[in-house]
This record gives sequence, structure tokens and C-alpha cells, in this order.
Amino acid sequence: MKYKVNLKKTEEGYSVWVPGLPGCWSQGKTEKEALENIKDALQAYLETVEELTKDNESRYVEIANA
Repeated sequence: MKYKVNLKKTEEGYSVWVPGLPGCWSQGKTEKEALENIKDALQAYLETVEELTKDNESRYVEIANA
């Protein structure tokens, strides 16, 4: 699965976040490191959401790519 991420160069390196997932962000000294780090943050975010909602009744919907 692919997720859109935003990058911003800072004095310390790069900040990176997932606009569609509030609070899912990371950073790195280089762009490459930041992009690798956001993968870990994204995985942890999704695992946490799954755990917090595991007892909820859920459905899945499919949408066409924009």
C-alpha cells in the first residue's frame, strides 16, 4: 500500500508526515533516512489503530484512485 507523505527540510534534517493520518510523523538527518523512518512510524500507527478498534464493528469500502 502506498501513502502520500510530505517532507520539509529543517535545520536538523528533514521532517516527514502523513497528511491523511493525523499525528503520524517522523524525521531524519537526510531525506532518505526520514523516508525510512516514516515507514516505521506508519506501521506503528496502523498497528495501534487496529488494536484500538479491534472490538468495533467494521466494514470496508473501495474507492477509485484520484
